[in-house]
Amino acid sequence: MDPVEALRETAFWLERERATTYRVEAFRKAAAALADLSADEVAERARTGELGRMKGLGPRTTTLVEQALAGDVPEYLADLRERNTEPLAAGGRELRALLRGDLHSHTNWSDGGSPIEEMAQAAAWRGREYQAITDHSPRLTIANGLSRERLEVQLEVIADLDEQLDGVTLLTGIEVDIHLDGTLDQDDDLLGRLDVVVASVHSKLAMDAREMTRRMVAAVSNPHTDVLGHCTGRLVEGSRGQRRQSQFDAEQVFRACADHGVAVEINSRPERQDPPDELMDLAYGLGCLFAIDTDAHAPGQLDFLDHGAARAAERGIDPDRIVTTWPLDRLREWLTR
Repeated sequence: MDPVEALRETAFWLERERATTYRVEAFRKAAAALADLSADEVAERARTGELGRMKGLGPRTTTLVEQALAGDVPEYLADLRERNTEPLAAGGRELRALLRGDLHSHTNWSDGGSPIEEMAQAAAWRGREYQAITDHSPRLTIANGLSRERLEVQLEVIADLDEQLDGVTLLTGIEVDIHLDGTLDQDDDLLGRLDVVVASVHSKLAMDAREMTRRMVAAVSNPHTDVLGHCTGRLVEGSRGQRRQSQFDAEQVFRACADHGVAVEINSRPERQDPPDELMDLAYGLGCLFAIDTDAHAPGQLDFLDHGAARAAERGIDPDRIVTTWPLDRLREWLTR
């Protein structure tokens, strides 16, 4: 095996299993340390024992590289493959097979852990027809949100990379913060250049229900908004603890989504499970479209689609109402509505 690819695949499966960041980074850093070396150089360093003294490699990653160089699937990687043969969720397999892409993911340009290229390569490997890159907007400084200038540079990077990729189309995008008055946290002209705009509330999640309703209705009424991201902001488990869902007039918000053709995101992150079941049912009854998205912050989290598909199937949502089941041509037509 190619040692760098073995390290990256190991990190992927660990991310899929929701391993600690520390464990994942050991393999990602080792892959980065070797990425610029030729295969012969890696082999020579392994032969001389220099490999284990390189910055970014430890005993476990060195062993994995040596086993890959020997022509074997490294033992640790083989074990991870065996542990990850089944989908992450028991239900929704038929719907999961219909999903063609993902409209919400992050890279190391904001608070994700991997470069755009690695996210794109993983998306292609996992069978995506399209993958949107939606890093955070500037107001979310804690997540290293992209200024106008940085986002303009990212658009050029994505365009160049998309020309080189086989098997997946990269869509430009943003997860734009919704201000308190319902305006979006990026310039209108720049939002108009993006393929996908996911609008999400990240601040003042416990504000008055009436004011939150006004805020969200204004955001989904904005002609640039395509997807309403993780609408309640709740956390039900995980390392960040639990967080109560925001209070708002869900019927009013979802009617606005239906009226403006905005998809309600079914956020597939296990710690979010957003919207809750009763709100998913309400949005469906009001005629809303949906987008099953991963909100992935690492390549291995792209498999979180399994969770979203299981929840949508359990609620009986018609696959044709889920925009991420649509082929790219139909999706683009909706995005440019």
